[in-house]
Amino acid sequence: MAPLDLDATVAVVGSGLAGLRAAEKLRAQGHRGPLVLLGAEHHVPYDRPPLSKQLLAGTWGLDRVVLRTKEKLEALSLDMRLGCRATALDLEGRRLELDDGGTLGFDGLVLATGAEPRALPGTGEVAGVHLLRTLDDCAALATATADPATRLVVIGAGFIGSEVAATCHGRGLEVTVLEALPVPLERALGARMGAACAALHGAHGVALRTGTAVSGLAVEEGGVRGVELAEGSVVPADVVLVGIGVAPATGWLEGSGLELRDGVVSDATLHAADGVVVAGDLARWRDEAAGTDRRIEHWTNAAEQGMHAARSLLAGREAAEAYRPVPYFWSDQYDVKIQMLGTPSPDDDVEVVDGSVDEERFVAVYGRAGTLTGAIAFSRPRQLMGFRPLLEGGASFEEALALLAS
Repeated sequence: MAPLDLDATVAVVGSGLAGLRAAEKLRAQGHRGPLVLLGAEHHVPYDRPPLSKQLLAGTWGLDRVVLRTKEKLEALSLDMRLGCRATALDLEGRRLELDDGGTLGFDGLVLATGAEPRALPGTGEVAGVHLLRTLDDCAALATATADPATRLVVIGAGFIGSEVAATCHGRGLEVTVLEALPVPLERALGARMGAACAALHGAHGVALRTGTAVSGLAVEEGGVRGVELAEGSVVPADVVLVGIGVAPATGWLEGSGLELRDGVVSDATLHAADGVVVAGDLARWRDEAAGTDRRIEHWTNAAEQGMHAARSLLAGREAAEAYRPVPYFWSDQYDVKIQMLGTPSPDDDVEVVDGSVDEERFVAVYGRAGTLTGAIAFSRPRQLMGFRPLLEGGASFEEALALLAS
């Protein structure tokens, strides 16, 4: 496909970080045609990581989470339609159907609708049960946990659940975390580093129960009173936060002709079809270096992928370059900053190369078949970033160990 005309109409579906970065990059690369940004929420683009941390804690106001000022948004000359959801895509007709009954034609399309939190079946109408994905979710959870006497139960010890647990514990609440796996984040970090995350909760007085299956909720008069476990006991709760992962928001794309498989499938350049690119949590792109498809749900990927998607769209499918990131994420829990680079697997070899796990300050590296696959740090940001060029260059596990010895 030829490069996209700089006067063409481009629609960006999704007003989160990926969508905003795509819109900004389109303008920075010279696109001057109509640029429509559709956002299902009524809020201007905002940052999600603070929702489980500073905003929930009350240490930041709304002004701190807005991604761009009014002046910077106006400078982009966007047709920004907030509270407007795309409901279907006619790929052949180059047209979006909208929830207000209207349609929107386009020449180029960026899909960045993100992901939606998974809910416990049958709990949608129970008072006191919360999900956390949006500003409105955060405001509701903050109100529900305003009283320090509130007993909070968090279902799921992933990043969102663990951050909410840490934040609410810091506000004086009694917090219990329930996790089905033997250790938190085992699928992402492996058993050894997952155990280090588990130790954080215990060291700060949060009750963590692992290997625990939830069977349902104890409900009285329409409100939650506890969480029922498969072994028969009930954990008392005034408020429950469900943090059991997210699913890419692709339902509206059923029947569009795009390949949907735990996300929107794209090639290495982020093209899902001619003139259609993907970015952020819903993007499943071909990672040529790893020889597999990949979908990443972290902030840095959304930012970088949004910009790359814009470049690819303008270049056209044939000339666009492959997206080759070194994945990075972070999580703030209690007084510890957890950071990771790369794409390790849970069964990779892990070696602590700096500091001490017991002291909650260390760097560990991951390796598989002699190749460096990732690095993780607890409160060691400078030391961690030294591994980025090694991961970019496909370094061996031994080279990574030598870096710390030098």
